[in-house]
Amino acid sequence: MPHETDAALIQLDVSSPIWNQFFTVAPLVVIGSREPDGADDLAPKHMVTPMGWDNLFGFVCAESHGTYQNIKREGEFTVSFPNPDQVVLTSLSATPRCEDNTKPAINALPTFPATMVKGALLKDSYLFLECKLDRIIDDFGKNSLITGSIVAAQIIPSAIRANDRDDQDILQEAPLLAYVSPGRYTTIDRSFSFPFPLGFRRGDE
Repeated sequence: MPHETDAALIQLDVSSPIWNQFFTVAPLVVIGSREPDGADDLAPKHMVTPMGWDNLFGFVCAESHGTYQNIKREGEFTVSFPNPDQVVLTSLSATPRCEDNTKPAINALPTFPATMVKGALLKDSYLFLECKLDRIIDDFGKNSLITGSIVAAQIIPSAIRANDRDDQDILQEAPLLAYVSPGRYTTIDRSFSFPFPLGFRRGDE
């Protein structure tokens, strides 16, 4: 497939947000937190990432959201990585709050309790993290970066990497759910080895 020339590039107007004008890919997770009345809250997020190579995790959230307020108050949260067949369940966790600030749809989601923090995890996901709040960095426009230290992690057997298992076989057996922003999703069930240069070491990138 021929590459488009530099002359064909389109300049985007950066005086307003650009992100709805093209596609990007990201993990799709469900963040769990505890409401003031002790009820569990779940909310989908895709602006998520490990915070470096240590056991730290972060995601972007608006200060106006219940998730932000819950985590700031309680100091902990959970992270569930859903399977591709859980798209509808993941979508349900995005149901808007009612006038009394509750999310009744959460009660329909299959969950189980976290072991080290207060909160729930989405059943049948492939990876589960439990985090203690590390810090919140505000003022990314209307958004904030919430980071946590991972104090517990669980994974389904089919998804764990091992020396006696080919990485491609793992993805076929336990495919990944990815969010294609804006507004789409995909299943990742095949991949290719990245062509790292000779002598490359982690941390060089």
